[in-house]
Amino acid sequence: SFESLNARYRRAVRARGHFPTEQAALKCLYLATRSPDPTGKGKARWSMRWKPALNAFAITFEGRIVASNT
Repeated sequence: SFESLNARYRRAVRARGHFPTEQAALKCLYLATRSPDPTGKGKARWSMRWKPALNAFAITFEGRIVASNT
């Protein structure tokens, strides 16, 4: 759910404290989105959720997000 993803983002940002660049902040959110859940049952779901998140970032930060095929 979006609530659990939002909670993951909050925990990741709180653990990191601050970000020197926008790229560093996006990387933190990317890693929080891609990391598997502790039980290992939702790994595929977390992977599938990155694309909508990246699309939202691309809209919010238009012209500043560089898409990569890696």
